[in-house]
Amino acid sequence: MSSKSLQNTLLAIRSNKAFETFVVSVIIFSALVIGAKTYDMSPTTLSIMAWLDYAITGFFLIEISIRFLAEPHKLRFFRNGWNVFDTLIVIISLVPIENSEMALVGRLVRIFRVLRMVSVVPELRILLNSLLTAMPQLGYVVLLMFIIFYIYGAFGAILFANINPVLWGDISISMLTLFRVMTFEDWTDIMYETMAVYPLSWAYFVSFIFLTAFAFLNMVIGIVVSVVEDEHQRIKQQTNPEPTMQDLQDQITELKRLLMERQK
Repeated sequence: MSSKSLQNTLLAIRSNKAFETFVVSVIIFSALVIGAKTYDMSPTTLSIMAWLDYAITGFFLIEISIRFLAEPHKLRFFRNGWNVFDTLIVIISLVPIENSEMALVGRLVRIFRVLRMVSVVPELRILLNSLLTAMPQLGYVVLLMFIIFYIYGAFGAILFANINPVLWGDISISMLTLFRVMTFEDWTDIMYETMAVYPLSWAYFVSFIFLTAFAFLNMVIGIVVSVVEDEHQRIKQQTNPEPTMQDLQDQITELKRLLMERQK
């Protein structure tokens, strides 16, 4: 078998949906094996788990080799950050460090195998890329939220420190208490405690929850949804690019030429 036919065969395997589904199944099984190792098991079961881990590592080595050899331009393979990530995970998993001082690092690296699901499933890559793209916009939302937290934390420390110093002793503790309020963790108990001294303090908590839990949450959702739509549109244009004005003009010119030839 020539190198060209071998590459075509590997490319067909890599693009096969059944192969992708099997890879996803192995990744899920690998995650289950890692989770099972956190329980107390007999030495026999641990030995079986170790052999399963070796088999999974071997499969990932074969899978990454197929993807690499199927790539027509080998350097282009490493221009993809997810390919580099997958390769590093596989290479580090091959290092025999289970019985050394680096055993903990080896176990932690194996946990990151679950992230390979993102590199295999295109939809997950779109979601993650969209989240990373939205980070700059989300950063301004987080900054605005911090300002709101700081203002309300300062008010809380001034007004409620004499009521409960544990929750409102200083601005940092007040901001931590407000984070608890934002997550709705027994926030009514905190509010009723302050209302016993300041009956109108409910307005403080209700306005804070409205600004953080509702307004900011909707802002974050709106940004993420917008970026996800833009990412889908970008990928759609890459796969099925819309014809440009130049393309349309070339087609019209070609049609005119064909009509002129038929008239002759």
